[in-house]
Amino acid sequence: MKRILFFLFIAIMASSCVSLDKVTYLQDAENYRKGDKTEFPNSHTTDYKVQAGDNLYIDVKSLDTKTSNPFLANQSMGYQMSTEAGVYLNSYLVNDSGYINFPVVGKVMVKGLTVNDVRDRLQKVVDEYFQFTTVTVKLVNFKISLLGEVERPGTYQVYQNSINVFQAISLGGDLTNFANRKKISVIRKTKDGSSIHTINLLKSDILTSDAYYLQPDDIVYVEPMSNKNFTFEAFPYAILFSTISTTLLILNFLK
Repeated sequence: MKRILFFLFIAIMASSCVSLDKVTYLQDAENYRKGDKTEFPNSHTTDYKVQAGDNLYIDVKSLDTKTSNPFLANQSMGYQMSTEAGVYLNSYLVNDSGYINFPVVGKVMVKGLTVNDVRDRLQKVVDEYFQFTTVTVKLVNFKISLLGEVERPGTYQVYQNSINVFQAISLGGDLTNFANRKKISVIRKTKDGSSIHTINLLKSDILTSDAYYLQPDDIVYVEPMSNKNFTFEAFPYAILFSTISTTLLILNFLK
């Protein structure tokens, strides 16, 4: 009986372990090495291009406050700019035609430009009216959602101009030990609805995928491994081990 319980214990422990080949990222990267480096060219743009419906926060600074005041007309005084709500309410909506309506300047085409390109275009336009100004542009609505086997699932604000799937996962504290890294779904809005890109984090070809760089409102869903229900996280091991210990004590007592 003791042997049976012992082997049962070993079998359960073995089934609860996760091997490294299921959790190690980019396992085949060495196969692509050339000399002392490994390169994976990605033809898909890293910086997001502004689309209709986006919100842009635009700030014009100048040593002369009279110069910058005309560009503050869009700002709501009831909200501090340090808050997320304040930044959003003081942003400029890109209309269906791709324009924003900017004070003094009027309509400015921004659709299809990166955030840095928008900044450069506005800087050039503002310079035609005033001197010694600095224009700052931020994409307000760049948020991504992490669901499933993530340590800290949730919706995250992205403050840089681009983010890849590994950076997104790091925002959520990495994947859990029982995440199926072979099957990650990136759900993306399209003009006609939604699309689902399935990527494998264990393979290096993800670095050339069009889903490697995320876009605003992307949802990253991580499926669990099929054996999760038999792991430490889900199985009532405390009860099982207590039962085994009690059984062994009874057997010793009956000897």
